[in-house]
Amino acid sequence: MVNQSKLQRLFGVEEVPAKGRADGKVNDAMPPVLCDGAMGTMFYGQGIFINRCYDELNSSQPELVRSVHLEYLQAGARIIETNTFGANIVRLERYGLAGRVRELNLAGVKLARESVEQIREKQASDAFVAGAVGPLGVRLAPQGKMPVGEAFAAFKEQIEALAEGGAGVGADLLIVETMVSLAETEQAVRAAKAVAAELPLIVMVTVDEEGNCLDGTSAEDAAKLLTEWGVDALGCNCSSGPAVVLGAIERMRASTSLPLAAMPNAGMPRSVDGRHIYLTSPEYLASFARKLVKAGATFIGGCCGTTPNHIRAVRSALRAFEAQEGAVQVVGGADTVSERVESTVEPPPLAERSKVGAMIAAGDFVTLVEIVPPKGIDCSKEIEGAAQLHRLGVDAINVPDSPRASARMSAQSLCVQIQQQIGIETVLHYTCRDRNILSIQGDLIGASSIGLKNILCLTGDPPKLGNYPDATAVFDVDAIGLVKIVKDLNRGLDIGRNSIGGSTGFTISVAANPGVPDIESEIRRFAFKVEAGAEFAITQPVFDLRLLEQFLRRIEGFRIPVIAGIWPLTSLRNAEFMKNDLKVSMPPEIMARMAAVTSPEASRAEGVAIAREMLAEVRGEVQGVQVSAPFGKYTAAAQVLGFTNGAE
Repeated sequence: MVNQSKLQRLFGVEEVPAKGRADGKVNDAMPPVLCDGAMGTMFYGQGIFINRCYDELNSSQPELVRSVHLEYLQAGARIIETNTFGANIVRLERYGLAGRVRELNLAGVKLARESVEQIREKQASDAFVAGAVGPLGVRLAPQGKMPVGEAFAAFKEQIEALAEGGAGVGADLLIVETMVSLAETEQAVRAAKAVAAELPLIVMVTVDEEGNCLDGTSAEDAAKLLTEWGVDALGCNCSSGPAVVLGAIERMRASTSLPLAAMPNAGMPRSVDGRHIYLTSPEYLASFARKLVKAGATFIGGCCGTTPNHIRAVRSALRAFEAQEGAVQVVGGADTVSERVESTVEPPPLAERSKVGAMIAAGDFVTLVEIVPPKGIDCSKEIEGAAQLHRLGVDAINVPDSPRASARMSAQSLCVQIQQQIGIETVLHYTCRDRNILSIQGDLIGASSIGLKNILCLTGDPPKLGNYPDATAVFDVDAIGLVKIVKDLNRGLDIGRNSIGGSTGFTISVAANPGVPDIESEIRRFAFKVEAGAEFAITQPVFDLRLLEQFLRRIEGFRIPVIAGIWPLTSLRNAEFMKNDLKVSMPPEIMARMAAVTSPEASRAEGVAIAREMLAEVRGEVQGVQVSAPFGKYTAAAQVLGFTNGAE
């Protein structure tokens, strides 16, 4: 047996045997420990502008800071970090607060400590306070102007305040995080060793998309240096999302046997509805939590963009991992409800879930036509169109969910009416824009119970694209997270890992856009959708078939059946709208063909002809087509599919 490490003593982990380490050092084996998520993201969500000094909120708005800590503790976090990421003299000086370093750090520890004591009284669970230390935000000499000695002094001043009073009064441990330079990191470690050597020290760097620190140091070398400097655990936080952090952790594991810490961002922020938000879903982050544990991570949490919902999902995932693998014991907060054993069911085979699923499974060519819900209560035209298409032999009807953020009859209502009155199967478009995760689960369980079996999982257009730009958006999850929710419902589980009594039995599809300008991001997200559980894909309308061919080549490593979107143009103006307003790639030859016709009838006929040519060209490359019916012209869609040659 060997002596316990400082971290093992802190978390009450029993002594463990040393395992074959060449250097003879202690192997600090520990079960996973759940940490909290972002503070700044939560403050921003409460209307605190980003030009404020968030560390000063410890003094001016203590109740807000305490409420965030409590939310993370209630979500299951075992470690909460003090709101002191930027509470060093260098960063505070920018706000005229250089003389308040000790005050703001002491206040940050006090608020976190009060939150831990409050949750301990209510839930009888232990949690620990980590003093958070971020980078100084300046470059050290010789690359920058700050002398190394001044950097050491700045870190020392902050850490002294965080550790004041010792564990149980001051911080229980220290987390130095988001470090971009190993030279600066060394000064932070030296300062911690000088004034708080008794406290466990976790140090995390941030990395670029290649997995290297921002000063060029490789993840492997960073791990070796931090191990040599005597930290108690090391790892990676922030960065551009879970996948990048996972890669860094895997590389670090090969260079150290110290416990590893992983706290990724919720992806990269995107502008949605005029705000910068992070679209990585709690479910997606949770899926990576399991991978991080398998890669050797002990401390799991979140950074920018993560919320208590993310931490709650990670906690559920880690406990599910424990149940499935039987290999780890998750160190997390006590439940507010009794513990349960998860029950899962196997969903029916794809071929048994729906007609579309059976065709996908058999490799048959699927024909879909899109019918957009009406803006009012009368859907007789849409029902009649579905009946016509059903008689002609179309396989299923695709029903969009408030396309371009327009107020229309619900897609679910129209799907039900079409299926019940006409007998043709539908594919329900379902977006995350308007629903929180509670509504999503309720909608989907209800949809399954009334016979809707095909789901197209979408993030949804921001409200600013529609006629009501001031409408609020939810975006609790994005399309990737929605796929994961549907997959779990198919396994008989809600997001809390509770049984729903059976499988929803959905076929799961996702969207793809081969013509999007940022194709690298589109390919990456498509891969994530497939990993989350997508079973086939439907593309946006494609006019430039070269883009579709390139897209299909790019996804060969994670290919699922693809149904190509085809839109029969109705006029030159329609083509110009697609090209200029919707930014759809439109080859010059198509524009020329639409410009050469002179009458409305000839324009529609030319649009159908172009669409039929595209269908003939892609037929051998995809497993089906979805034909849009522009302006409700269902006969035109049928003509594209070759079901009729008659006039509209």
